[in-house]
Amino acid sequence: MDSKIDLYFTKAKQWQTEMNLLRTILLSCKLEEELKWGKPCYSFNKKNVVIIQSFKAHCDLGFFNGALLKDPKGLLVKAGEHTQAGRQMRFTDSKEITKLTSVIKSYIKEAIALGEAAVKFEPIEKASAIVIDELLELFKKDTKLKKAFEDLTPGRQRAYLIYFSAAKQSATRISRINSYAARIMCGKGINDCTCGLSKRMPNCDGSHKYLKSL
Repeated sequence: MDSKIDLYFTKAKQWQTEMNLLRTILLSCKLEEELKWGKPCYSFNKKNVVIIQSFKAHCDLGFFNGALLKDPKGLLVKAGEHTQAGRQMRFTDSKEITKLTSVIKSYIKEAIALGEAAVKFEPIEKASAIVIDELLELFKKDTKLKKAFEDLTPGRQRAYLIYFSAAKQSATRISRINSYAARIMCGKGINDCTCGLSKRMPNCDGSHKYLKSL
């Protein structure tokens, strides 16, 4: 066990018992444990399998490629409308976790097998399927921005496209694109930390807000 992760669970304000139970189950599956993005992450042969997360309404096991699992018990949930491969197995009661221990292990075993077989998730809707005319016009004028955007990971590209396309007015879409152009040029995703203060790198945890109070 990692002492840093021990501290993570010790300081947890809620779901402490439940998360410790999940941790015990994951370690019994011979998974490697380390902190990633500020959360306990578990891998097998250096391939991410699952992460423990805590939210107000529940704690969960976040399967990185959960969409590939058979899910015979119907336990996996999409975190959001635009979630692709990831799936959550949510818990609010330690008794429920204990009861489902063997089931959880079977899901973990399947996730490991998929990783070892190098089975990849194919997104239903690729980022390129979201067309934003204003962005395409800007790319014609600014080839460096176009290259920087294309160099982003598919997930980062998709997050930007979803955000830009959500604006109903063309002027708003243009404003959003211009506001994030510098961030794109730096290779940063829409939710990435840019101040270097985040404790959940590469994601932003709001630490930049403290700069305004200094």
